[in-house]
Amino acid sequence: MTKVNVQKLKDLSAAQRSALTARSEADLAGYLVKTQPIIDAVRQEGDAALVRLGRELDKATSLTAATLKVSEAEFEEAFKLVDAELSDAIRYAIDNIRSFHEEQLPEPMWLKEIRPGAFAGDRYLPINSVALYVPRGKGSFPSVTMMTSVPGVVAGVPNLAIFTPPGPDGKVDAATLVAARIAGVNTIYKVGGAQAVAAAAFGTETIRKAQKILGPGSPWVVAAKRLLAGVIDPGLPAGPSEAIILADDTVHGGLAALDLLIEAEHGSDSSAWLVTDSPRVVEESLAALPEHWNKMTEQRVQFSRAVLTGKSGGIILAQSMADACAFVNEYAPEHLEILSTRPFEYLGDITEAAEVLLGTHTPVSIGNFGLGPNAVLPTSKGANTHGPLSVSDFIRRSSVGYVTAKAYPQMASVAHRLGTYEGFSSHVNAVSELRDRYLKG
Repeated sequence: MTKVNVQKLKDLSAAQRSALTARSEADLAGYLVKTQPIIDAVRQEGDAALVRLGRELDKATSLTAATLKVSEAEFEEAFKLVDAELSDAIRYAIDNIRSFHEEQLPEPMWLKEIRPGAFAGDRYLPINSVALYVPRGKGSFPSVTMMTSVPGVVAGVPNLAIFTPPGPDGKVDAATLVAARIAGVNTIYKVGGAQAVAAAAFGTETIRKAQKILGPGSPWVVAAKRLLAGVIDPGLPAGPSEAIILADDTVHGGLAALDLLIEAEHGSDSSAWLVTDSPRVVEESLAALPEHWNKMTEQRVQFSRAVLTGKSGGIILAQSMADACAFVNEYAPEHLEILSTRPFEYLGDITEAAEVLLGTHTPVSIGNFGLGPNAVLPTSKGANTHGPLSVSDFIRRSSVGYVTAKAYPQMASVAHRLGTYEGFSSHVNAVSELRDRYLKG
């Protein structure tokens, strides 16, 4: 019988409690060492390195420099391969995601009259080129394609390109191509892992250099982003999946167990915890897990069992829901599901979570696949300082200022005094009688 981790929060020392919040990518030392040669190879050899690495790491033996970029024929084939029901589901989800993200789009510019005749504001422009990373190592993820593509298209980024690993057949997952085309992205490269980050950062003979890369990935991808942060903007930290199911005594533990497995099945490097103050929920959850596993594919069972019996998952029994909420804030999860018939009672106590899904009818599945809010979320406590992927991640903001002749004297006087105090003579000269002489002509 599988022995799922069960921890009593009150019995844990500070060090043990802290250990529960550790993520699989917290220690990247080994990955950083192994990733650097991949980055060096791509920078020095370009397409040749990408082809070699695709053949070695992705087993795509038919990959060539000429096939690194998805062709129009491949897009057409994908639409034939994907059945109507799946295409309809993709369109439905994209409609929701687009509707949500359109509300995030700011006005191109705003100005406020700060003082009579003096105006200041912001101007918003899309980033020129953004790479979107869509993982494939543990499955195919058209949902990630939708979540990364739609806000970029809404933001008006002129050069969007998806990077995703090829399968052994040298092709990209058909549903991913369909989702990309429907979302409005037509450039897709068959490149994954650390080499994808390097290709986006430096560019190659086939691949256009990007200014930013967004999207979740393995520790290899996270390591490459960290190493190349000075070359390409790595965006929000998005590593292996993680979730907390916060359940009170108004729900059945079997339901909590059902939702606990959602993120746990992503991979053995995922993190997934059920946190509750109810011993009954704990017992019912443990009893229900075997039934749930019996209805999952073997690969996903292996992944989720590894998580729930390892260091990054299981069940935590708190003394109260207040203690449970405090642990959630300490953990700062990527996904938080408040499983309760009265979820809004706890929402005010939650301050550190990238996504909060409320109630018994809002499982992480619905959030991941098309409720509307973005499911590309910060991991590894990134929720402390980052929010979900949004239109703002694809936009750059510039300040705008305009001072009229009427407002200038007072503004110049203030600048003169402060510049004098700070010892910047050119600052002072620029608002002195020297300027007045040129303005008077």
